[in-house]
Amino acid sequence: MSNSGRKKPLVAERRFPKKPAKKSAAAKKPVAKKRKPAKRKATKPKAQRGIIRRVLYGLLIWPFKILWAFGWRMGLVCILILGLSVGYVSYTLPPVEQLFDGRSRGSVTLLDVKGTVFAWRGDQFGGAVTASSVSPHLKNAIVATEDKRFYRHFGLSPRGIASAVKINLSEGRGPLSGHGGSTLTQQTAKLICLGTPFDPSRWKDETAYEADCREGSLWRKAKEAVYAMAMEFKYTKNEILTVYINRAFLGAGARGFEAASQRYFGKSAAEVDPAEAAMLAGLLVAPSRYAPTNNLERSQARAATVVRLMEEQDYLSHAQAREAQGNPATLSKAAQAKAGGYFADWVMTTGPEFFTRNTTEDVIIRTTLDQRVQRAAEAAMQEVFAAKLKPGSKAQAAIVIMSADGAVRAVVGGRKTKVSGEFNRATQAKRQPGSSFKPFVYAAALDVGRSPLDIIEDAEYCIKVPGSSEYCPKNYDRNFHGQVTLTEALEKSYNIPAVKLANEVGLDVVRKVATEFGIGSKMAPGPAIALGASEVTLLELTGAYAGILNGGSAVAPYGLVELRLLGNNEPLMSATGGIGERVIQQEAAEKLTWMMNKVVTEGTGRKAALEGRDVAGKTGTSQSAKDAWFIGFTADYVAGVWIGYDDNTPLTGVTGSGLPAEIWRVAMKRAHEGLPSRVLPMRAPEPGEGQPATAEAAQSNSTQTSTGIDRLLEGIFGGKSSDTSGGTPAQVQEREKREQDNRESR
Repeated sequence: MSNSGRKKPLVAERRFPKKPAKKSAAAKKPVAKKRKPAKRKATKPKAQRGIIRRVLYGLLIWPFKILWAFGWRMGLVCILILGLSVGYVSYTLPPVEQLFDGRSRGSVTLLDVKGTVFAWRGDQFGGAVTASSVSPHLKNAIVATEDKRFYRHFGLSPRGIASAVKINLSEGRGPLSGHGGSTLTQQTAKLICLGTPFDPSRWKDETAYEADCREGSLWRKAKEAVYAMAMEFKYTKNEILTVYINRAFLGAGARGFEAASQRYFGKSAAEVDPAEAAMLAGLLVAPSRYAPTNNLERSQARAATVVRLMEEQDYLSHAQAREAQGNPATLSKAAQAKAGGYFADWVMTTGPEFFTRNTTEDVIIRTTLDQRVQRAAEAAMQEVFAAKLKPGSKAQAAIVIMSADGAVRAVVGGRKTKVSGEFNRATQAKRQPGSSFKPFVYAAALDVGRSPLDIIEDAEYCIKVPGSSEYCPKNYDRNFHGQVTLTEALEKSYNIPAVKLANEVGLDVVRKVATEFGIGSKMAPGPAIALGASEVTLLELTGAYAGILNGGSAVAPYGLVELRLLGNNEPLMSATGGIGERVIQQEAAEKLTWMMNKVVTEGTGRKAALEGRDVAGKTGTSQSAKDAWFIGFTADYVAGVWIGYDDNTPLTGVTGSGLPAEIWRVAMKRAHEGLPSRVLPMRAPEPGEGQPATAEAAQSNSTQTSTGIDRLLEGIFGGKSSDTSGGTPAQVQEREKREQDNRESR
């Protein structure tokens, strides 16, 4: 095809002809030449205003230039000093392994009779763990709670510090008071006290040392910041976190998360689930306040907040968080026992102080505690008190249960059983035992030949006490009962026969028998000793009764069986208690047991009777009814119960035959569950064995008793007891005359 046939494109014709290019360029040049108004800037008024501005600008900017020149140089010097300081501190830091356990005190782990941990004391350290070996949930909970930017900062968090200052100022405090904005690294530096170990010559105790370590002054904060950056330079993030995990205090004496996990949950920190990890991490803000042993509900509420933080930071899925919230962590059985309570407190006082209260080693103590018996004692007290005492009553109680050899199985030192470090009424309170002391009077009499069937006169009786007024004992019922056997006098708890018998046997002998049976407290010098006027502890009185049960040999109550260091199998010490020297003859002890059995079957202790089991015991009510007691035993256990007020307020309507005997019965019934019935080692007197209370018989008995006492005291006091005659000859004749008159009047 030829091009001639192509059509022209459809384009509109120009309305105006195209102008030549040269003309267009020429037209633009005049415009450039006519820019005369721009020359106005060079006029004189404009020049004057520019000079003024420049002068003012120079005057204002000159100080800033000086400050800038000085500032960047000083900043450079500060950075250089900071760098050198960080470098020096990092050079002095020890290997990270040396920072795991910084305790100045050791720990004591207490095991019960079966070898189960039931209590801890001191600063417990569960052993070194690492950030990699603990549960990931625990590691995440710590970071989420304490420092969510831990893996992104260099030891300090400017954003965190600014936020803390803002919060402190908004709450009306100083900028450094309250919230500190500390990172985990700074907290770790504080935990190790910036590398300064505890020095007893510098600090009075650990409390003062820790207070110094937590000082919040500006200078202290600056040193803490340098130390934190040095740690970041020296150690890895996981190593810093490992130090923190091992050094943090988490309440109840637990140092480090491994010890806390063992103490609260009975498992390793590597095994905790999200709920348990949250509870442990929640303790960091206030260990004592949020410790689950102090308030489980409060601890669980704090853990719920930690779970929420973990979910917000994507450490837990929504399903995991919901599971943790719905099933909060609970305490192990050992933790529920509140660190062993009164029993653990008592055992800690029986061992050497350098291995118990002030140990620097980790110690293991095996004890005599039977947790089944301990629970029985606690439940009995609570059950009887709830049923018999008025709401709001401040009356207190104490219970001790032991075996015949003195091995203590349970101690209750007050109505609040889940406590630690409280006043222990079972081992520390000294109270008058009242008539529960009388068995030692009868023990002394039986040991020198008196019979349970001997007759004694319960009539008006007075003794002239040297240096004091005449002493005339009264019976509890204010009546006289005439001729009674020694057994009847004991089972009905008559006071006059007890004082008369003690005076006949000799007060020194009675005192000696009681002391050798284990009454270590100072005893009253006069005849009132027979009625329990001296003060004793429940533990020593119960231990003395154990001596009667085991045949008349002394017993030293004990709770510590074996003490050894952690990691060593060889014990450093073994039990120091148990059965000791013989105090009275076995026959006398068995006859006394028979008499005390009558107290329970026919006398004042009937409420302590156990169905299908032999029981022997004695009630006691002190002067003015300030104390009520029941001490008794079966073939398996010896138990003592005391009730009274801490301020010595008299009891109303309570005697030893009432609430104490009831608590004793309930406790011993529970303690004997599953045990076969065993008979008591008691011996009934032979028929016709007793002696009448005639003047001739009394003289014969007095002579026999005096002879027996002389033999007993010959090698002890270097002579005879001055109390064996029962008074001066005139007093004896006067007493015999009164007794004869009483018989004739009947």
